[in-house]
This record gives sequence, structure tokens and C-alpha cells, in this order.
Amino acid sequence: MISAYSSSGRYRDAVNLFNKMQEDGCAPTLITYNVVFNVYGKMGMPWSNVTALLHAMTSRGVAPDLYTYNTLISCCRRGSLYEEAVQLFQDIKLAGFTPDKVTYNALLDVFGKSRRPKEAMQVLREMEANGFSPTSVTYNSLISAYAKGGLLEEALELKSQMVEKGIKPDVFTYTTLMSGFEKAGKDDFAIQVFQEMREVGCKPNICTFNALIKMYGNRGKFVEMMKVFDEIRVCNCSPDIVTWNTLLAVFGQNGMHSQVSGIFKEMKRAGFVPERDTFNTLISAYSRCGSFDQAMAVYKSMLEAGVVPDLSTYNAVLAALARGGLWEQAEKVLAEMKDALEKGMKPDRISYNTVIYAYCRNGRMKEASRIFSEMKDSALVPDVVTYNTFIATYAADTMFAEAIDVVQYMIKRGCKPDQNTYNSIVDWYCKLNQRDEAISFVKNLGNLDPHVSKDEESRLLTRIAKMWP
Repeated sequence: MISAYSSSGRYRDAVNLFNKMQEDGCAPTLITYNVVFNVYGKMGMPWSNVTALLHAMTSRGVAPDLYTYNTLISCCRRGSLYEEAVQLFQDIKLAGFTPDKVTYNALLDVFGKSRRPKEAMQVLREMEANGFSPTSVTYNSLISAYAKGGLLEEALELKSQMVEKGIKPDVFTYTTLMSGFEKAGKDDFAIQVFQEMREVGCKPNICTFNALIKMYGNRGKFVEMMKVFDEIRVCNCSPDIVTWNTLLAVFGQNGMHSQVSGIFKEMKRAGFVPERDTFNTLISAYSRCGSFDQAMAVYKSMLEAGVVPDLSTYNAVLAALARGGLWEQAEKVLAEMKDALEKGMKPDRISYNTVIYAYCRNGRMKEASRIFSEMKDSALVPDVVTYNTFIATYAADTMFAEAIDVVQYMIKRGCKPDQNTYNSIVDWYCKLNQRDEAISFVKNLGNLDPHVSKDEESRLLTRIAKMWP
């Protein structure tokens, strides 16, 4: 029955039945464990859950077989856990098993997801040395490693090798290359790959369309993006959760409130039940649109639906509250996160930076400084974003001495200022018609920051000049 649930995609039902089976005193067999490991991998279960199940299995005297190890290596894909995958590969040999083609392809897949082309190539050599010929799966993993690592010419060369060896590139090959070119900002090449794919008769799948939607969305080409969305149905494909989340994120990032609401309604009409990622995307989207009440309404709906918030949820909620000037509520959410420590929840640097921003934005510097101290007490190191928030706020309030003190403090703590650090000070001098002070600040910047470059000083002087043409 567990296997049947797994085969039909009812992964949570499979896990629930597995747990009930043990509660009823029925000892799982190796086959049962292997099915559940496979389910864990498909669900993207945290690695700690996977290792806990492995420990429970061996504690019962059930030894893993080669299939177990291969499945465990595949489980490493989601988190790009290449070190864990390598350890499992070594464990296979220590246990007296001989890696097979599935083992090598699973390991290559992990290296591909982890952007480790060098290690992937070493696995390929070992695979061939042991008499296993590479397949399309093998090459696709290699191409993924090179494409994600930004080595696109090498990825294209691997595709050529595939063809030379009589292995036909498939939809995964082309989609991986398209995504690589999109991330590198080489849209023309991505479109060329898409055109070649169609010319050779390779039918695009939903992942292909999602790559195009993401590309056009990131470039602000909304008309082209929606044309691709419409083409999905023409090609007898159906949007998946990634499609909907991408559209929601794109429209949200661009403050397009009505489009966010429209896409969400269309998504629900299509029968999709929002998952945590969708709720997170919606909260962020409405927040960026300035619809803070709707962002919080989505958060409330999420809790009512029994969906457990994760760190991304809390950070999205904090951002919505910060943008809405609701600093007290933001700190309450931060406190909630601290209370949830037992459940594995812990505020990160983004969480603290967001609450600091909420207080700074409203001129509540005492409270912002208190959160800054809490951040350090939590063993989190403030970053350039943390310091820039204070600097920008002090400069905007004409408290230039305090802003410069923060610059000195961050440099002493080993945090390197970036362009935004100095832009805030220079820009506010200029906005207050204090041009001489702005120029003096730049000319004496070397005394404040011994590592500042001449190019940076020149950039700032040019910036000042543009404000007084």
C-alpha cells in the first residue's frame, strides 16, 4: 500500500501509513524502508529526517543494500549535499557493494545540482573506467554542472559530444542550457537553443516554458512572458506550481497588484491548492505592491490552512510589516521566531536586518540599536546591509557625524563598505545643498577608509557633479 501511494504521488499518505504501520507494531522490511527513502527524496525532506530514518533502520538490524545507497544519494539532490553524497558513495564500497550505472548517474546528478563540474568529470572517468557507458542521463547531469557553474561553452561542447556518440539531446538537455544562458544574461543564446530544440523536433515541457517565463519576467518583458504562458496550453502542457509562483513573483516584484490578484485567482480556478512556497511568494508579492493588509491576510490564511511557516515565510512577513511601518508588529514576529527555536526555527541575518530597517525607517534609532545588539548576541555577524541601513537613516536625518561613526565602526569590524554606503552620505549632502561638504567628504575618504580605491573616489565625485550640472 505504501508503494501504491508513492507510485500515485500521494507521498504524505505514504509517510502517514508508514508511521501508523510502526505504531501498530509492524516491523518494516528493507523493501519498505527503500520505498520510504524514495518518498522522502521526492518530498524534499530535510537531510536530518533522512538520516534519522536510516539510523532507525540500522538500529532494527536492517542493513542497507545498493538500492538503498543509490536512493540516499538521490536524496542529496535537493539540498545540493555533495559531501554527503560522496560519503555515501564511499560507504557503498566499504559495505562490499560495487557501484552500478544508477549509482554513478545519481552521484553525477548531485554534482550537477551542486555546480561542481570538475568533480562530475572525475566521476564520469571512473564510470567509464569501470565499463559503464554514459547515457543521456549522464550527459545531462554533466551539462547541468557546467551550465550552473557558468561554463556555458563547455556545456555546449558536451552537447556536441552527445551527438557524436549517437546520444540524442532531450528536453532536459535543451532546458538546462536555456536556463544557463538566462542566468548569464545571454537571452539571445537561450532563444537560439529554444529554436534549435523545436527545429530538431524536441517537444518543450513545462520546465522549458518556465525557463522562458522566468527569462522574460526578469527582463520586464511582460507581454512576451504572457505569450509564453498562453503557448503552454497550445502545446497541450499545463502550468505547474513553479509557473504560478514565478508569475506571482514577477508581478509582485514590479508592484503590479491587479496582475498578482488575477494570477492567484486563475491558479485557484485551475485547481491548485497553495503550498508554503506559494504563500511565501504571495506575501512577498503583496508586500512589494504596498498591499500590506493583503499580505497579512495571506499569512493568516496560510496559518488557517494548517501550513507551517518556515524562515522564508517569517522574513516575508517581516518585510511586509517593515514596509508598512509596523515596527512593533515586526518585533513581535521576531519574538515568535525566537520562541520557535525548539522547532528548528531561528531568525537569520535577513530577519534582524528587516526589523532594524523597520525601526530606522520610522526614526526609532534607539530600538534599532537594541535589535542590532540582539543580533550580535545571537552570534550573527552584521553585514554591509545592516550598517548601510543605519548610515542611510542618519544621513537622511542630517546626522552626518553619526553616519560617519557607523562607517568607522563597520570598517573596524572587518565589514567592507560598498557603493551604497558612500552613496547615502554623498546623496544627502547634495539633497541638502551642501555640495562643499560632499566634495570634502570624498576628498578625505582615504582617512576614513584606507582601502578605498581611486576609482571609487572618482565615481563619487562624478556622482556629485551630476547633481550640479
